[in-house]
Amino acid sequence: MDADEPSGDVSPQLQYQLQQQKALTKVITRIRSSLDFDTIFETSAVEVRALLQADRVAIFQFDPDQDWAGKFVAENQADGLDSALEQQVYDHCFSKRFLPLYQSGRASAIDNIYENGLQECHVKILARFQVKANLVTPIFKGTDLWGLLCIHQCTQPRHWQASEIEFASQLGEQLSVALQQSAYLQHMQAQALQLAHAVEREKTAERQQALANTIDLIRRSLDIPIIFQTATTELRRLLASERTVIYQFHPDWSGDFVAESVGTGWRYLVGKVPTIHDTYLQATQGGVYAEHQTSAVNDIYLAGHQPCHIELLESLEIRAYLIVPIFLGDRLWGLMAAYQHSAPRHWTKDDVTLMSQLSAQMGIALQQAELLEVTRAQTVELNQAFEEVQASQMQVIQNEKMASLGQLVAGVAHELNNPIGFIAGNLTHANGYVEDVMELLSLYQSTYPEATPEIQERVAEIDLSFLAVDLPKTLQSMKSGTERIRDLVVSLRNFSRLDEAAVKAVNLHDGIDSTLVILQHRLKAQTDRQPINLVKDYGDLPVIDCCAAQINQVFMNILGNAIDALEEALLRSDFGKEPTIGIQTRQMSDQVVRIELSNNGLPIPMLTQNRMFDPFFTTKPIGKGTGLGLSISYQIIVERHLGKLGCFTDAAERTVFWIELPISMTTETDEVVE
Repeated sequence: MDADEPSGDVSPQLQYQLQQQKALTKVITRIRSSLDFDTIFETSAVEVRALLQADRVAIFQFDPDQDWAGKFVAENQADGLDSALEQQVYDHCFSKRFLPLYQSGRASAIDNIYENGLQECHVKILARFQVKANLVTPIFKGTDLWGLLCIHQCTQPRHWQASEIEFASQLGEQLSVALQQSAYLQHMQAQALQLAHAVEREKTAERQQALANTIDLIRRSLDIPIIFQTATTELRRLLASERTVIYQFHPDWSGDFVAESVGTGWRYLVGKVPTIHDTYLQATQGGVYAEHQTSAVNDIYLAGHQPCHIELLESLEIRAYLIVPIFLGDRLWGLMAAYQHSAPRHWTKDDVTLMSQLSAQMGIALQQAELLEVTRAQTVELNQAFEEVQASQMQVIQNEKMASLGQLVAGVAHELNNPIGFIAGNLTHANGYVEDVMELLSLYQSTYPEATPEIQERVAEIDLSFLAVDLPKTLQSMKSGTERIRDLVVSLRNFSRLDEAAVKAVNLHDGIDSTLVILQHRLKAQTDRQPINLVKDYGDLPVIDCCAAQINQVFMNILGNAIDALEEALLRSDFGKEPTIGIQTRQMSDQVVRIELSNNGLPIPMLTQNRMFDPFFTTKPIGKGTGLGLSISYQIIVERHLGKLGCFTDAAERTVFWIELPISMTTETDEVVE
């Protein structure tokens, strides 16, 4: 394969990774919409097996009452394989080799169970389920190892790609998040149900139920601002406090208020208060909050705070506060706080519990939103990479086509040039010879007016008088035809310009005229339409520095599209205009020339104009265009020649493509173009 030839396996790999990210996004979305784990596990197994083309995808759950024994609780397997559901599995080799690996959150990828050095007991268990290669990633519930996501290849060994291992690990993390989130929600719901039966704790029961509802509202959104606003608003309502805030740490442990809910009469802090540099939090990197501790102060003047800390709290009009940490995984992300401004306040144990529970759920929501954002960013990057590779491949193909066309045109022009020159030269001699013969014939007729009967019969047969008049006309017609062919050969050579691939001084009018000669057959009347008029308004242009072949390619793309647009317009019964293409050239300044190529076909909508030069964008039917012509033209003009290319609709509703090119290009520009 040539070094410059685009690799054929890049796009499939990018597509495969893109499918993985889309599948992961589907799982995250399903977790948000349902906490029915039977449904989540089963649908996840189906999608993962379909994506990875595995023979079995199963969820294994450990039994906490046994020594790492357990069973498969969900699976999706290929036809012909035995089901692993509900089968008890106990591997006494597990805790020695695999337990530390999975407890540390790492995945296990085995390409061939018979060549990986596995203990015989483990090989027997895998063989029991017809496994020849497997990919396993852990599933946690909180910090406890809950189970395993198992991906089996049963028909043959298989090499697991890095992207497949990463995909399985991310899916395991999402299932872990779902379990943890479910545990929190179930705990809240169970606690709310228990408290509801106790009359003396009715208020707490109502609060817990409200908290569960708040958690559910947070879980339904992965939009961080909405999560923050929901949390602060509901927390202030539940605590009946005068302000609730979310405070985010910076890397240097300074911080800013990023969300709040505030009662009437108190000023806003978000966006109004400068970044806070709390010396205690900065010196201790989060202080007691880094140790998962909370801080409840009923009255700042009775808490023994340092004067500098009192001054900071007074600047925020805080008299009492309750603060709990927010963790993103193991990292202290920020703080959730409730403030009382007007008077001291006694914070109850239920208040602390409520905020701690909500902050824990906030951490989970932030983690899930962050993972989804990473997934979305990766999806965007993969889409962009796929489009760039596809555009690059198509452009290489287009360039190769144009190069082949140029070589063909140049070859045809060269092959035609010699015989046409031979014919043109001989016609001059033939014309002289005919004149001599005619003069001699006239002399014979005057010298011997009485021809023999045989000669008279032959003269009448060939109509000599007509031949004497028509033969010079025929020779002149042949001469005109050879001149037209010679002009066409010159136009073809000008269009191809293979000998001028680098930047040289070029007459743009020659390039336009050469392109028009090649397109002449499309401008003429067709069986189903009238001819297309051509109006040229050439200004006095100097020669400019450019790559002629590339600029001619731009003219060909734009003029060809103009003819397509007019042919489409002529198919409409309400199109009553004379189809016309206009070409205008002007020198705008000492440095710039401008070319305008217009047509009076159907106007192009503004939204379409804004996307005209995007790769693969086309308004033509499928199979009629690649969507690359104008994109390549834009690259040629803007990137390679440092010019400008645009499109607009003028007052006469004509579509106008305008090109501005520098007259002279610097050495640096020459290198870019070449």
